[in-house]
Amino acid sequence: MSGSPLRFSLVVPIYNEEETVAAMLAEVDEVLSPQGPFEALFVDDGSKDRSLEIMQAYKRERDAAWLRVVTLKANAGQSAAVMAGVEQSRGPIVATLDGDMQNDPRDIPSMLARVEQGEADAVVGVRAKRRDTFVRRASSRVGNAVRNLLTGDVVKDAACGIKVIKRSYFMRAPRFVGMHRFMATLVKYLGGTVIEQDVNHRERYAGTAKYGIGNRALKGLRDCFAMRWVRHRLLTHEVEEEF
Repeated sequence: MSGSPLRFSLVVPIYNEEETVAAMLAEVDEVLSPQGPFEALFVDDGSKDRSLEIMQAYKRERDAAWLRVVTLKANAGQSAAVMAGVEQSRGPIVATLDGDMQNDPRDIPSMLARVEQGEADAVVGVRAKRRDTFVRRASSRVGNAVRNLLTGDVVKDAACGIKVIKRSYFMRAPRFVGMHRFMATLVKYLGGTVIEQDVNHRERYAGTAKYGIGNRALKGLRDCFAMRWVRHRLLTHEVEEEF
């Protein structure tokens, strides 16, 4: 990669995605390399399969200078993996994708342009035609309704993994388990502006879903009450200048 300043950083959390990660790397390269200098941080969250080995081989064999493979010491969860990537990133804007290929990286250029042009500090995806089971779609609708009621915000699709946000907002946001699903609201709490944009959603390429009603409902409700507290206690100061 040249010495030109990075236009943006992409962060992708990976956990046991050996069946999808090679195809995802190839797609990211094809779609995003023409968008100017960028980096992609694929964060291995303690995978127990060959995900890490496949990512390392891809970087080595393709001489992919744009790819950075970050490994966590142990499985820490999606929020930790996302934030580990953000903390290591070097671009002024951070885009995120889920690691299962249901998000489409072709949506990133238009979202990125809206942030760069000053329309908003964050553009977050809304899965207009969601390719999931009826149970998952229904549980998501209920979850979003409860979330909006408790947080005092209105977000159509909080769990959508594709987001483009100025890095400074990630860095100022409070860290907690589940925070990746609340970034739109956290940006607003911090005084930023957010736009929701319809994005493509694809059927799962391979593998199995990591989340379901059983392991998300109670945790999600707990996180909503945490956000309710954060809403009133979050520090939002910014230094203007120093003489």
